[in-house]
Amino acid sequence: MPEVTEEIHIAAPPQQVWGALVDWDRQGEWMLLTTVGAEEGDGRGVGARIRAVTGLPLPGGRRLGIADPMLFTRWEPPFRADVRHLGTVVRGTGTFQVHPEGAGTRFVWTEDLDLPLGVLGRLAWPLVRPATVLGVRLSLRRFADFARHH
Repeated sequence: MPEVTEEIHIAAPPQQVWGALVDWDRQGEWMLLTTVGAEEGDGRGVGARIRAVTGLPLPGGRRLGIADPMLFTRWEPPFRADVRHLGTVVRGTGTFQVHPEGAGTRFVWTEDLDLPLGVLGRLAWPLVRPATVLGVRLSLRRFADFARHH
């Protein structure tokens, strides 16, 4: 399974960073081309579900893109949340980690991906990986700013 891990230092305390992370309704403000919402309840805790859609915006606030339903498998506020991606395209696990670091926080985002399309997906990964990493890095820079002001 290919893995993507990126991290960033955020000049804000861990509790504030965690609060920004789990503000699902506003995640689209920092996650590139994505909207997120809880499928039921507040989307917090083991067994909770959220749904992301990544793609191009359409009129009416909808998106033409890839649906990414997720199930939380680990929930340790304000330090860690693990999800299992349940979609047809995005599959695997994701981990968000919040670590106190000096006067701020080190935020680590890891995705262990189960590539779609079998051999074709594995062959395409070296071509897709740079864009994936770039998107995660850009989203993390936007998240750092979002979390500082949250």
